[in-house]
Amino acid sequence: MGPDKKRKRNDAKPDQQSKKPAAAAASTPNKKPKTEADYAGPAVVTNSTLKKSAAEESLFPRGGASALTPLEYKEVANEAAKDVLFEAGGGASRKDEEGDGVKKQHKKHKQRKQDGKKGKGGEAKEKDTGPRVESFSYKRLIPGTLVLGCVEKINKTDIVVSLPNNLVGYIPITQISEKISARLEALAADSGSEDEEEDKEEEAADNDDDLDLETYFRVGQYLRAYILHSTEDVSTSNQTQKTTKKRIEMSLLPKLTNTGLTAKDLAVGCTVQATVASVEDHGLIMDLGLGGDLKGFLALKELGSTFTVSDMNEGQPLLCTVTGLTPNGKIVKLSSDLEQKFTKKGKLAGGKGSWWLTEAPTVDAFLPGTGVEVLVTDVGKQGGIVGKIMGMVDAVADYFHVAGWEKELEDKVKEGSKIKARITGTFPESDPKKVSFSILPHILQFCPASETDPLTALPVGTIIDAAKVIGVESKFGLFVDVGVTGVPGYVHVSRISSEEKVEDLSKDSGKYKIGSTHQARIIGYNPMDGLYLVSTEKRVLEQSFLRIEDVKVGAIVKGKVEQNLERGGLLVKLSDGINGYVEEEHVSDVKLKNPEKKFRPGTEVKARVLAVGRRKATLTLKKTLVNSDKPIIDSYNVPSGTQSVGTIVKLLPRGAVVKFYNNVSAFLPVGEMSEAFIHNPADHFKQGQSIETHVQFADPEAEKMRVSCKDPSAFGEQQKAALSALQLGQIVSAKVSEKNDEDIVLELEGVGASGLKGILTIGHLTDGSREKNMNMIKKIRAGQEMKGLVVLDKNEDRRLIHLSNKPSLVESAKDKNLPTRYEDLNEGMLVKGFVRNVGTPGVFVSFAGSVKGLVLRSDVPEEKQSLPNFGYYPYQSVEARVVAADHEAQRIRFSLKPASEQPKKKGEVRITNVDPKAIVNPVDGTTVTVDEFTTGKVTKAKVLSVQETQINVALADNVQGRIDVSQLFEKWEDIPNRKVPLQGIKKGAILDVRVTGIHDARNHRFLAITHRVSNTKTPIFELTAKPSDIKADNLELLTLDKLAVGTEHVGFVNSVTPDHLWVNLTPSVRGRIRVLDLTDDISKLRDVEKHYPIGSAVKCHVISVDTDNNRLDLSAKSASASKLDIASLKPGMVIPGRVTKVVENRITVALSDHLFGFVNLIDMADDFDKADVKNFAKNDIIRVCVLTVDKPNNRVSLSTRPSKVMDSSLPVKDAEVCSIEDVKERELRRGFVKNVSDKGLFISLGQNVTAWVKVSDISDGFVKEWKKMFKVGQVVEGRVVSVDLPSGNIQMSLRPSVITGKVVRRKGLEDFKEGQIVTGKIKAVESYGAFVLVDGTNVSGLCHRSEIADRKVEDVSKLYSVGDAVKAKVIKIDAEKGRINFGLKASYFQKDDDDSDAHSDESGDEADDSSDDDGGVELDLSKVIDAGAEDEDDSDNDSDADSDILIPDAPASGTGLSAGGFDFTGAAAFSKRPAADDGDSDSESSSHLSKPRKKRKAEDTHKDLTGAIMSRAPESATDYERLLLGSPNDSALWIQYIAFQLQLSEIEKAREIAERALKTINQRDTEEKKNVWIAMLNMENSFGDEETLEEVFKRAVQYNDAREMHETLASIYIASGKTEKADSIFQTTLKKFTQHLPTFLNYISFLFTVLSTPTRARELLKRALQSLPQSNHRELLTKFAKLEFSHGDPERGRTLFENMIKVYTKRMDLWMVYAEMEFKYDGGEGMDKVREVWKRALKDEKCGDKQAAGVFRRWKEMETAKGDDKYVKDVEGRARAWMEAAKKRKESV
Repeated sequence: MGPDKKRKRNDAKPDQQSKKPAAAAASTPNKKPKTEADYAGPAVVTNSTLKKSAAEESLFPRGGASALTPLEYKEVANEAAKDVLFEAGGGASRKDEEGDGVKKQHKKHKQRKQDGKKGKGGEAKEKDTGPRVESFSYKRLIPGTLVLGCVEKINKTDIVVSLPNNLVGYIPITQISEKISARLEALAADSGSEDEEEDKEEEAADNDDDLDLETYFRVGQYLRAYILHSTEDVSTSNQTQKTTKKRIEMSLLPKLTNTGLTAKDLAVGCTVQATVASVEDHGLIMDLGLGGDLKGFLALKELGSTFTVSDMNEGQPLLCTVTGLTPNGKIVKLSSDLEQKFTKKGKLAGGKGSWWLTEAPTVDAFLPGTGVEVLVTDVGKQGGIVGKIMGMVDAVADYFHVAGWEKELEDKVKEGSKIKARITGTFPESDPKKVSFSILPHILQFCPASETDPLTALPVGTIIDAAKVIGVESKFGLFVDVGVTGVPGYVHVSRISSEEKVEDLSKDSGKYKIGSTHQARIIGYNPMDGLYLVSTEKRVLEQSFLRIEDVKVGAIVKGKVEQNLERGGLLVKLSDGINGYVEEEHVSDVKLKNPEKKFRPGTEVKARVLAVGRRKATLTLKKTLVNSDKPIIDSYNVPSGTQSVGTIVKLLPRGAVVKFYNNVSAFLPVGEMSEAFIHNPADHFKQGQSIETHVQFADPEAEKMRVSCKDPSAFGEQQKAALSALQLGQIVSAKVSEKNDEDIVLELEGVGASGLKGILTIGHLTDGSREKNMNMIKKIRAGQEMKGLVVLDKNEDRRLIHLSNKPSLVESAKDKNLPTRYEDLNEGMLVKGFVRNVGTPGVFVSFAGSVKGLVLRSDVPEEKQSLPNFGYYPYQSVEARVVAADHEAQRIRFSLKPASEQPKKKGEVRITNVDPKAIVNPVDGTTVTVDEFTTGKVTKAKVLSVQETQINVALADNVQGRIDVSQLFEKWEDIPNRKVPLQGIKKGAILDVRVTGIHDARNHRFLAITHRVSNTKTPIFELTAKPSDIKADNLELLTLDKLAVGTEHVGFVNSVTPDHLWVNLTPSVRGRIRVLDLTDDISKLRDVEKHYPIGSAVKCHVISVDTDNNRLDLSAKSASASKLDIASLKPGMVIPGRVTKVVENRITVALSDHLFGFVNLIDMADDFDKADVKNFAKNDIIRVCVLTVDKPNNRVSLSTRPSKVMDSSLPVKDAEVCSIEDVKERELRRGFVKNVSDKGLFISLGQNVTAWVKVSDISDGFVKEWKKMFKVGQVVEGRVVSVDLPSGNIQMSLRPSVITGKVVRRKGLEDFKEGQIVTGKIKAVESYGAFVLVDGTNVSGLCHRSEIADRKVEDVSKLYSVGDAVKAKVIKIDAEKGRINFGLKASYFQKDDDDSDAHSDESGDEADDSSDDDGGVELDLSKVIDAGAEDEDDSDNDSDADSDILIPDAPASGTGLSAGGFDFTGAAAFSKRPAADDGDSDSESSSHLSKPRKKRKAEDTHKDLTGAIMSRAPESATDYERLLLGSPNDSALWIQYIAFQLQLSEIEKAREIAERALKTINQRDTEEKKNVWIAMLNMENSFGDEETLEEVFKRAVQYNDAREMHETLASIYIASGKTEKADSIFQTTLKKFTQHLPTFLNYISFLFTVLSTPTRARELLKRALQSLPQSNHRELLTKFAKLEFSHGDPERGRTLFENMIKVYTKRMDLWMVYAEMEFKYDGGEGMDKVREVWKRALKDEKCGDKQAAGVFRRWKEMETAKGDDKYVKDVEGRARAWMEAAKKRKESV
């Protein structure tokens, strides 16, 4: 096939765009090179190895084998091309197309060639013809281009590929092979399946291995890629426009990378990009993407050295060479053994895979990666080489791929010669076909350019002192020797100098000639070009860092302040393109009031790197961290004892979270904060405070660490041994070392070691009252010795010892009667202790150690049971008797009653059920069984209690009912108190009632009488007390289908939401009233809950009924009021509305369900100064006036001006502008800034009326940065200059001279005098001083360098920059010369500052200095809370009563979804920081340098918030995405993002974000993942349906603790009022977890407290006793008995306690709990039962002296609470008698 017969195959070029004229361009790449290298070995020039065989002639029958010499062929071809061009009329077109840059670039080279030809007698060519040499660029890499690349980096989701001409491409994981894409789809599908958890974990592990791209690729591997695109459109930050981003994305799919190839084109030596279809025993089946049945086979021996068979995976891509075909032509034999080596003779040799293409059926066989022979037809053209491949295809090589810097190309490659080359790319739009090739040795060999990693030899950032220039290309740049053999460096022409523009380069002259040396820096490397990328720019050499990766954690760096962020913190510039962020807490060691004064933009700072992110480094400016020489903790792999400085990021009641470097956090327990006792860390530490700590232990796998502030050397082995030997109850002596208001710190003496410190709280000083203790502590002095103290408790880990000076406890300890273990307490014992705290169930009594017990209300003396806190207070000394003791469960019950008052009851443990059909004491006296209560039965009921919406009544002792408030009144006039209709009903009243149905307590709904058996064994009957219903012969109940539109009814408020009121017409008919349909009185609508409380009556009428959806809409307005829609709206109407949305400059108001309007800023107030969207909040009810109605677009404009909605006679400061006719020339107008542009300001004057202010009309004087003076929404005043009615244009002026009409003369030099203080701005900064421009004038003068500061200033620019606001003093005025001189020394203004500033900066300096000197932690121990309160929470958790109901209560309305401790609204996480205290430091400036102060900027000035994203609350999805980049594992942030989308009603987006969170959060952060699962459950419960909730719940159970998820779902159901579903989930939970006590307790509590079904709870108790182990029975029965007392039958509770006392004979605490229950729920029988319990407790054989003391003490408290002095004295007498008897017993012993 000859050149004249080349075939065009346009159909084989997919995605090829329309043909464009081939525009000439410079061969220089159009971007800065990224990486460079030199090449080893000379260019290969050989004679032709193509054989003229018969076979070849058959392939090219029409002259394919030309007999012409290369020169003759070239001459003929040029002449033919010339003729064709002139015949087409384009004789000069080619020349005109070529750019000037190309002609200049090769001017010298062409001139040299022309001169040479002329010297031989030839004539110079008139024009350049033939193929152009073009380098690849972003512009030329159009879609469809094929290019050869080298794998540079392997990421998780893409491959980074180095391309020719310093380009970089990216191959997404979805574009590698179809096998990998299918596997990804399978993974996505599997993530939602319902397989077992173990199977999913195994599959996920396998899939993770399969999808590790490092197993598919090798760095340095060569591939052929298909260009998908080289640019992409990305949205800007404001989402209003798009910009083009350069990014090359490529594909390795064989059907694309082998574009144009067919089975006929697959000649030996041709390369194909294939993927592994399957791995067989003898080789690999390869997918070629050529369609049909054609497959490839790669034998194992042809794999090469890069991969082994074990490395092969299905879908793995390989670049292969065709080595042959099978006889049937269906299998292509392949080889991936591509690497070649140069022989000693300079020839290339290698495996079959390195064969060269010697024959080709078509031109489509010439694809990138294929080795060919090129016939050189032109040398030096555009700096490269032009040639032909087999006479068919044009081939070009640019300057970089012929190593043009090594020597002259004419000497290296000769025209007419044939050279070995490898194709590197195609040009899809070229016609005729053209390819690019390379003769670089490493590309020819398919091997790296260097045997060692170049970036290991010279990492990025390395500075080379003397880089020698070895090559110069005038328009490309320099090639330098960097000291690495075979890999040179390349300096792009734009990278040569940053101080001057380099126009042209010369090899023989100039600064950069060959042989010159320069200081240079490595900035990258390109493995495809084999070149280092080098820069000789001064600014690059001086940069500290070139990449963010170069910034090391813990390093000390220097930078300049770039920006003060709006909400605190700084942006610091470390080097070009690398910034650091300083959080507000890390700006200084002390909080600065005005940090902008110290850290002005441009100020140099010294910082330390805390962490390094993907784009930014986190820094600290704290001197305690910057100047610290302690080791850096940047990982959890740190030995114990390591000392370092950390920062407190969170204060907790139990300690603090301390953060070190690289986001490593540790927990600091409160006991490790100081040697002194600390109760509340917030009293002594602040968030953001830096403290010195040492590591106690670290767990790298769990990423946990614990630290301490205590001096490790101060507590040695001797102290540890002494503390260990110290016994509870031991009597010790101590010396007072410190005294505070609430406790005393003592140092123990005589305990075997010094340094042991104890805490004596004020409550443990005496047995008396708090006043006595306070008087006692006043007498104690530091250094005083205190003897006879008893050790109450110790904590060896925290080195904490609690002491007591109570005589009662000291005496008990001396007598060995102070309990230190639970085993020391037996039933009947009388013991002395103290009150730990008082809760709802009773009094908690403590002793030594952790021994504590409970005194139930029934066990408190009767006279105290009604007192607040039962008449007891913390640390009160008591004497209690052990009622019941369970040593195994560590549960003790005490009684404080005297022994004589203990109740006497005998019985056995039995649990009985009430026959549901048996009637006990019917109120009507006639009914016998429950079955008699049928629908329509008239009976009597006794009022038990009156609620807001119902009356609870009893039909018999064991049959209850309810009367809904709607079933009491016949008509509206019968209601005496419409806000509280049930106010007149009294407890105990007997009412005539009629049975209407059953009340479903689970769902709070009305049921027919036939449903009672299926729902509850003891039904709650629904009753009516209306006289008409009782008298009616046939009772007809009102139902939804009987309601008609317009009918009037009386409803009763059931619940209130922000949008609606839900009202009950009957127990079974419920409707809703929109808030706006309640009344026209706005004052009532603004506080709906106040004017329409729960249970109140509302007169309403029906406006719509939907029986299919069970929906009823009501209105409380007059029935004559028409329904509001856009057709009924008229301008001028004043109507109420509800605010639904508040944005920056307007609010959205709902007028009805489907009608909304907008109030713009200009229509909010008659005085624009008062117009602010902050005056409105969502769901506010406001009065609005309709301005305009756009019916076609369904838009309504509203106004809230008082003159519009209230009274038109009200004063109006800013009149309404309805049209341009309302604006007159020369009048003053105020408006709001609508837009700030380069053309000026646009001011909104009214609806659709906008005025324009030119830039020249903004100010009388020149303002450089005038845009900063204005922001959108700002109020401005100006004078109307012109009004053009036809065009609708208004022009205003803001010039003060135009507004006032007076031209104010600007001050001149004569208006100043020496010594005067003025303000101004820096106009210019010179080496000899700074020029100051006085504010409001054109007067400027010099402040000499000697007058800048009180010290000598070397560089003025370091202190001031242009635009800085300063205060200056006039030093000298020279009127003749018109000069004025200023001084800026701080000493000039010292007196002025003292007079004008209420608190100077000295306090800040002192605080700063103290911080620097100390460097540690200074604790203020003057205010310490009771040490005994430290264990309050533990006591509550361990107590019997506080853990009754483990399920949390439902959240209050308006708080949003919540679960797991997270605020689902996301509002709390970004609350504003509190204001600084007055005592905070104002400045941290050094005492020897006084810096000038800037004028305070206006608060409403807009600032660039781009850098403030880390310190402000997120306001958009973009903000959340940015925050998540830095905190991908923060579940709270993910949940806030979900809540943000839910607020926008974007449910699907919220679900997508939740799924992203689960995939993104690290697998180890199980708690974070669990929080997201809980949020998803909440979300689906509130916004989804049963199916979506069930799906999420099943997945949550698989990935989390199943029991925990079941209980969480139950809590969510209870919180949302779905009790029936909660009941169902409880039943499911019990089936799966039958051995878990809390699950049974939760369900029992739910049945008692929520469903009010004690019968079911009693049935469940039987099941629990059978399922749970014996050790759990006592706790189960105790809590069940308490629930019987509080929510069931107290008599059953007494029976349970009586039987437990008999069974658990060693549990004295049962008496205490028993007595407490009797005291709290006395059932109206007074203290008799309580006294009986106490008396029995004292007679119990387990009641010793200590227990008796507790019993008497609590009994006395109860009697005191009841207020009966007679019984108080009786208890005291019993106690004295007991003590005397005890004393006698001791004496007798």
